[in-house]
Formats: sequence, C-alpha cells, structure tokens
Amino acid sequence: MSKETQLREFGRLICEVGAGKFMSREESCAAYRQVILSEQPELQQGAFLMAHITRGPSVQELSGAWDAMDRYDTAKIRTSMDGPVCDIVGTGSDSLKTVNCSTPAFFIASACGLSIAKKGARLVTGVSGASDILEILGVDLDMPLSQAEKCLRKYSICYLPGEAFLKSGWARLIKSMRFTSVFNIIGPLSRPCTQTNCMVIGAYAPVVCDQLVEVLREIGMGAALAPFGMVHGAEVTRGMDEFSPAGPTRTVELRNAKIETYEVTPEDFGLKTVDFSRIASAKTAMENAQRILCVLQGEYDRPEADFFCMNAAAALYIADFAKSYAQGLEMAKKALATGKAYEKVEQLLEFQGRG
Repeated sequence: MSKETQLREFGRLICEVGAGKFMSREESCAAYRQVILSEQPELQQGAFLMAHITRGPSVQELSGAWDAMDRYDTAKIRTSMDGPVCDIVGTGSDSLKTVNCSTPAFFIASACGLSIAKKGARLVTGVSGASDILEILGVDLDMPLSQAEKCLRKYSICYLPGEAFLKSGWARLIKSMRFTSVFNIIGPLSRPCTQTNCMVIGAYAPVVCDQLVEVLREIGMGAALAPFGMVHGAEVTRGMDEFSPAGPTRTVELRNAKIETYEVTPEDFGLKTVDFSRIASAKTAMENAQRILCVLQGEYDRPEADFFCMNAAAALYIADFAKSYAQGLEMAKKALATGKAYEKVEQLLEFQGRG
C-alpha cells in the first residue's frame, strides 16, 4: 500500500468513526497500531483520537486498542511470585479531584502481604499523577524495568511508570495531549507485569467502569474492581476514580468471569462518611506528596488515612486476602499503625530510588 493510500484510508476511517461507525476488534487494533507507531501524521492521530472518544468506544474497540498497545508498545517484566499479584490504578480525568490515593494505597496493601506491581503516569488533567508523587518521594522514573522486577521479587512491591514501559506510543501521546482519549482508558489496563491477575481500576464515569471490566474479562484478567466514588450532595455524574469516604461508591466487580454491579458505602468498610473537602487535592503535587508522606510515616489519624486504607482494603478484598471490605480496612489500618507501610516506601527506594 502506498503512503498516500494509507493516509487516505485512515482519513476515511476518521470520518466514518466521527459519523458513528463502529470498528471490529481487529479494525480497532489496526487503527491504534498506526497511532502507536506514529504511522500517521500527528494531525490525523489527534483527529482520530478525538473522533473516537467523542463518539464513544465499544468494548470490542477498546479490546482492539488494548491488543495494539500490548503487542506494539508494552515492555514486560516476568516473575513467578507466590500468590496473586495485584495492581491499583485509576484512569484519571475524574471531575472530583482528590489527593492521590492509589499511590499510598499500594504501599499499604503491600505491607499487608499482597504483591503489588503498580502502574502509573504523570498528571493528565489533575494536579499530580502517581509518577509525579513518587518522583517527589525519591523514585527514579528513568530506572530500568529490570530494577522494578528485582524489587518485586525481593519485596513484593514495584512501580512501573508508563513513561518506562510504554515508551514509543502511549507515553509520547499522553505527554503531548491535554484531553481525554481512549489511551486514558486502556493505559490503566496495560499489563507490563505478566503475572498481574487482579486489579483495582477506578474510572472517571460509570459507563467507563463497565467497559473497563468487560475489557478485562475479554483479555483474561482473573478478578477486578472498578469503582466510581460519589459525594453526598454532589451531582451523581460527578465523581472520583477511587472508593469514596464522602458518599457511596458504584462498584463493578469481576470474579471468575462473572460481573456484578453494586454500591458500597463508607459504613461497609466500618467508617463514617466524611466531607469531601477532607480528601480534596491540594494545589500542588508537593503538597499532595507531603500529605501522603505524613500518613505513611505514622499520622494515621489524619482524614486522608481512612481514604487511603479504604482503597488498600479493596485490593486486599479482590485478591482474596480479606473476606470483606471491613476486614481489609482493619488489615490496612494495622499496616499503617505498625509502620510497615512506610517500610514499603523504603524498600521501593532501595531498588528504584535515585540513590
């Protein structure tokens, strides 16, 4: 196929998607391959991404985009850990901006004995992404993935920055874009640790939670939770990509290839509902990082602590380390109180720190 023909066919696809046509999984994979490998001009890449997210992607299209990302853009680490390996991540782009939660939650859950290979990235629409926070805490985002693999093997914890394992396509696009695209949805679905078999993956909208879990089932994930946290008094369309201590959380659960949707409340974790202002994001990444560090270093009576423990508890529950959300919360609180959660920060920095 000539270059001009390739350009024209992709241009035609942009128009068709914008007009409402749905692609098959294979067609979506082929289209996203061209975006990931930059086989199309940036103008056509951006037009396609905007047309697709505006029309709304189907599960088959998301699965095809994930196929392209996994085949052409995802570097892998391979381990043989005993027991499950979990990931805690969110899509970002949520309307209620909270202090970073999945970052401290992965330290807390790992301190409870669960192996965690967490993915993350820099900010897209908020104040700080996981990579921004961990960089402030001392993580070297340019460290080879082999160091993350060693850390996971020794300490059952590692951080996998999207900037490191998705270098050629996703990282380039996320760095240059300031609008939500399918990459915000499939990026958190990436599996750079081949042993990851369970996941907590928050999303910015209920329909996206549904799609994420359906895609995870399509690609063979064993178990997953997709929360959309809400706030009492706020519009139901506004929410956070975390379990919420400020209102109910709509939750989609995948287990044994079956999907169930339900609501959980802070009371289901054994907590009282709090005002959203107690967990709202600060104005800078440095302030958010300091709040996280205070909790991990022992100030577990701060309002953010229960927020972090709720989301660690969710990971413990979906990995079958806890029989209920409430039991998971008690385990998480104990990990904070004994100092084991901060020990995980030190262990991570031993292999992935700036030295």
